Amino acid sequence: MNSSLVRFFGGSPGHVLAQLIIMSLILGAVLSLLGVSPFDIVDGLQRLARHIYDSGFDTIVWLWRYFLLGAVIVFPLWLVLRLLRLGRRPTHL
Repeated sequence: MNSSLVRFFGGSPGHVLAQLIIMSLILGAVLSLLGVSPFDIVDGLQRLARHIYDSGFDTIVWLWRYFLLGAVIVFPLWLVLRLLRLGRRPTHL
């Protein structure tokens, strides 16, 4: 077996596939006992995506303000430090 394929899967692909099938069956049985259907999960993910999209623009404005507030300090400080290092010799070990 190709070692990179085994490394990617974390073991033999057949063994990993068998484990995934068994875990899926067990989890499917538990979710079925709890009354959860795949459609409930998809609907919940759609509602989550819609909520994130609806509130996303407010979040972008909020993040932009915080970015500008930090950038007023970070970028000039970075520039000064870079200019101070220009005159030094590189110290490679």
